[in-house]
Order: sequence, then structure tokens, then C-alpha cells
Amino acid sequence: MFYTTLAAIAVAMILFAWLGLRARLADGGLDDYVTARNSQGARALGLSFLASGMGGWILFAPPEVGALVGPLALAGYALGAALPFIVFAFCGPAIRRFLPEGRSIGEFANACYGNGVRRYVSMISVLYMLCFLTAELTAIGAITALLSGIDGGIVVIGVAVTTLIYTAVGGLRASIVTDQWQALLLIGLLAIVSFVALGKLPDATPAALPDIPTSASLSVALTLVIAVTAANLFHQGYWQRLWSARDTGALSRGALLGGAVTIGVVAVVGGLGILAAMSGADLGSPPIPFFALLADAPAWLALPALILAITLVASSVDTLQNALASLAVTEKQGLSIISARWFTVLLMIPVVLVALQGISVLRLFLIADLLCATAVLPVLMGLWRKMTTRAAILGCLAGLFGAILPGWISGGSLMAGLEASSFPGSIPTLMPFVGALAGSGLVSLAIAVVTPKR
Repeated sequence: MFYTTLAAIAVAMILFAWLGLRARLADGGLDDYVTARNSQGARALGLSFLASGMGGWILFAPPEVGALVGPLALAGYALGAALPFIVFAFCGPAIRRFLPEGRSIGEFANACYGNGVRRYVSMISVLYMLCFLTAELTAIGAITALLSGIDGGIVVIGVAVTTLIYTAVGGLRASIVTDQWQALLLIGLLAIVSFVALGKLPDATPAALPDIPTSASLSVALTLVIAVTAANLFHQGYWQRLWSARDTGALSRGALLGGAVTIGVVAVVGGLGILAAMSGADLGSPPIPFFALLADAPAWLALPALILAITLVASSVDTLQNALASLAVTEKQGLSIISARWFTVLLMIPVVLVALQGISVLRLFLIADLLCATAVLPVLMGLWRKMTTRAAILGCLAGLFGAILPGWISGGSLMAGLEASSFPGSIPTLMPFVGALAGSGLVSLAIAVVTPKR
């Protein structure tokens, strides 16, 4: 079984690399490398949005939320994962009309507010994507060790190198093509795992679910909606796809398709976590309901589950690699394709080294999410004709203050506020996110209304 698993992993990696390398456009130039401008239809975009957003995290977080907090919180998670695509479906056409030759969230911020806001927005985007990238590679190492006798570090390096090969050579086109195949493979493998897991339904009992008050479930759901949506709106990979769409109609339809299927996938995976809790399975410590459900499943199911995990991780990692390269190109004028490729390769070295340590990055993820929440409204308000640079800057600062304020009030000191907004114990709490959104949105609105735009 060891060699069979190793061979299956190798075949999956080779297939992804082959598909990606076939998709490259030999004479496309730098702009095509980072945007694949005006080339993608709605179906391709929808599957790409799905695959880019799905990662190894969906095998951990949604099942845990479903099993420990319940269906209401899971619904919030599913909506939060899909909401960025829905925002792009409605705001994306306006952004394309406002900045038809754009390539990044940084360029959009620059066009709205100038270079200072651009640097700040790009910094947040890079921080978030590095957290995402490290978390994905860490996850596949842990999943490999859990489901097989193979050293997880081998697969971490294998996924990083394989995705680097085709993204460094083929750019965004390679990522989108592999995303489509990975999305279809993801849906098929998830269907197989879910079908086998449904065999536990006869043993399920609703009484096994935790008795969580509705108010607490709603709080968790709202926290997840805000955190996931705000963070993913700073995902440069999604912004690239905004300009890769053939036209605004393809962008809207593709984003809505990606959002709808994302809700379904997160709901199904999270539902397996609920099923694990209802079946009475030992969820483990820390809880891993999805894998607890596989514990009593047929031994052969471990292989499709592992390939599912590798597909999930590869689809998000290649998007993040190309997104970081595109940000480098747009932030450093005059950078060549070769330089962008080497930048991606060099950036992956520390990411892989951290991922090999198996360190939990959940707290860092939450802090990055909160930073995104402090700036997301001022950035999107750039489409409003009355919005000003001063309003955006003061709005971002107010968002930072708003994130600290709830903990400051409840704890009685600035240090208490800072500690609360850094999520001790890696527990997501609602009020820092509410403070960040309320502070940034209200101050941006007020300054824009009272300050005439030059």
C-alpha cells in the first residue's frame, strides 16, 4: 500500500505539471503572464474561483465548526467562503471599467488613492497570502502523515516544486487551466468520500451534537463571514481573475458560479463533520472530525482522501504563487518575466521551511484576517466618486483603532485591547472584526462627505 500511495501521489503531481505546462502561451509577454487578459469564459472562471479558494483548510475548519458549533455556524462559514466571489460578481465589472488595464489590488488602490495607500494595501495582501500559503503546505504535510506511512515533508516539497514548475513557466494561464481539472477532480473525489461516509447515518443521533445557544452560533457565523470575506478580498489571485475574464458578463457569471459551488462544497465537507459528531466517533484532540469519520471507513478510502487533499492544496498553492509573482511585477516597475519567476521560487524557500516545522498558523491567520477587515471597506469605497485619499487613510487608521477598542473597553487598558485583537488561544471573536469594519467604514464615509474632493 505504501508504494501504491506513493505512485498515486506522483501520478497526480505529474498530471498537474503536464496540464499547466501545456497551457502556457509562449509569446504572451509579461501582461499575459500575470493577467491572461480578456481570455477566460464564465465556466473556466467559475471552476478556477472554486479551486483557488478551496484548500486543505476545508478538511479541517468547516468540519470542526460543524461538529463543535453546529449547522448555523457552518452556514456562516460557507457564506463567508463564497461572499468574495459574489462581491466580485457585482463590483468586478465596475472595477474593470474604472481600471481596464489593471493587474492588481495595489494598482486599484493606487488609482483611487495614490502610492501610500497602495503600499499599505499590497503589504496586507502579501501578508495574508503568505499565511495562506504556509497553512496549505503545513496542512498537506499533516494530512499525509495522518492518512499514510509517507513522510509528510516529502509531499510538502513535492507540491511546492510541482506547482512552481508550471506556475513559474506558464503564469496565470497555467494556474487557471489546472484549476479547472482540479475543481472537477475535487468534486468527484469529495463525492466518493461523502458516499462512503453516509454509511454512518444509521448510527447517527442528533443528541450527540453540542447544545450551543443560538446567539453563540450566530456570533461565530457572523465572525466567520466577516473574517473570511475581508481576507479573501485581499487575495491577489482573485483580482487577477477579474481582468482575465473575457468580458464583464463572463466575470459576473463565473464569479456567481464559483460562489454557488463553493457554498455547496463547504456545506458538504462541514456536514461530514456534523455527521462525525452525530455518529459518536472520537473527534480527537485537537478535533479533526473529517478524519475521525474516515477512521472506521474501508482502508482503500484513505487513498482518494489523500489525493483529494493534495488536489485541494495544489489548486490553492499554484494560485498563491502566481498571485505573489504578479504583485511583485506590479509593485516593482520594469521587472521582467524571468525576474518574476525567480522571485516566486525564492519566496517559496522560507515558506516551505516554515511548513516543514508543522507549526500552527491559525493565530497568525486571524491577525491577518483582522488587518484585512480594517482596510477592506475603504478600498472598495474607492469606486465611490466622492471618496478621497484622506478619507481612505483615516478610515484605515480608524479600523485599526476599532479593532483594539472592544478589548480596551472590556479589559480596561490599551494592552488588554491589543491582546484581545491578537486572538489569544487562537479563538476567533466577533467584536474586533465589528470594531474594524465599523470604525473604517463610518470614518471613511464621514470624512468623504465633509471633505470636498479635489
